[in-house]
Amino acid sequence: MGNRQYHLQVEAGEIGEYVLLPGDPGRCARIAAHLDGARQVAANREYITYTGKLDGVTVSVTSTGIGGPSTAIAVEELVRVGARTLVRIGSCGALDPGLRFGDLVVAQAAARGDGTPDHYAPPGFPAVADIDVVQALRAEAGAAGHRFRVGIVLTNDAFYAEMAPETFPMEGIIRARWDAWARAGCLAAEMETATLLTVAAVRRVRAGAVLAVIDSASGGVTGLPDPSRLPIDAAIDTAVGGLRRLIALDGAGVVRGAPVEP
Repeated sequence: MGNRQYHLQVEAGEIGEYVLLPGDPGRCARIAAHLDGARQVAANREYITYTGKLDGVTVSVTSTGIGGPSTAIAVEELVRVGARTLVRIGSCGALDPGLRFGDLVVAQAAARGDGTPDHYAPPGFPAVADIDVVQALRAEAGAAGHRFRVGIVLTNDAFYAEMAPETFPMEGIIRARWDAWARAGCLAAEMETATLLTVAAVRRVRAGAVLAVIDSASGGVTGLPDPSRLPIDAAIDTAVGGLRRLIALDGAGVVRGAPVEP
């Protein structure tokens, strides 16, 4: 099989150094439409990959599936075949009451409420987004006039513990944890960002995430939003525009992490 990856079924030369990561494989074509000459290069299990060009630079789109385990597999295999910048495009439930349906959250960091990062780093190791990715996404969201916040999100494993805590034997503990995370300052909850950021740090690549608010994850909700009407377009536009900014930054030869001259 050469270096063709077992789960993604991609190999070096088929993906770019820059990769956009939706969770839902059904969103890949929608995101790839923003690239020039995009074509599907692989489809296996929950993983679909498209590759095209953005400002003349090769960019790919790969779905991660739901949750940390499948996300870690996608990141591992993408890095093995050349990915170096990874940007998640996802959705989230608001923990901060100031967030509204359709708002964006640019993840500065993620609280590790999921289990997969524990296999990569000690519990105290922070899941932090690359500063250049955060700045690029923030600048793009602001320039486009989107309502957005930058801050910490909570990554969790159990979707229905968020949606219907009253159906769980540990309801009291679940509600207390949500309240604690919210009071500590987590803006929103989702299922992949902490894994993405931790694996990226361990594998020495840069990563970040922009998330669309689609519901409230605090205290449970009475129903889920219509999946055909999720407000994802602003997150897609912000991620694609953010990558443009990163491509320009990289093309200018800016050294990341270099001190600012006085």
